[in-house]
Amino acid sequence: MVIVEVENGKKKAIIIREAETEDFKLLTKKRFSFVWKSFRASTTIYKLQIVGEDGILGVAGLIDWPAEKRIEIKLLASSKENIGRQKIYDGIAGCLIAFTCRLAASEYGSEACVSLVPKTELIRHYMQKYHMEHGGWQLYLEGSNLIKIFKEYL
Repeated sequence: MVIVEVENGKKKAIIIREAETEDFKLLTKKRFSFVWKSFRASTTIYKLQIVGEDGILGVAGLIDWPAEKRIEIKLLASSKENIGRQKIYDGIAGCLIAFTCRLAASEYGSEACVSLVPKTELIRHYMQKYHMEHGGWQLYLEGSNLIKIFKEYL
């Protein structure tokens, strides 16, 4: 997976792995919109980093619902410097969503589903950019759309 440096279009290889205890000192509300350590008991938290670098650029808190063959993205955040028109890197959220799709597909095969509850102002964005479907109070990816986002970012 790669993210793209907005200024020059240069691609940077990334790695996504489970956050470690010492990472929570860096995952502050000021930089990532949430107090991430408060979600450790209810979610599995993954961090996105550029290969060979220490900084964390994105974070996702996931909940696995085995009975529903679904992984819920409870929280998703890019670092403050990677949000909006002045962001440094593009593709952080997409890579985290695609990573979640890969986890779901490897666990549940063709019946896999990924969902999230978006902020109202992001519903259209998630549907257009990430091919999500509207499912009541949640947006979701399954079937061909899950595969599409997976392939787009991998």
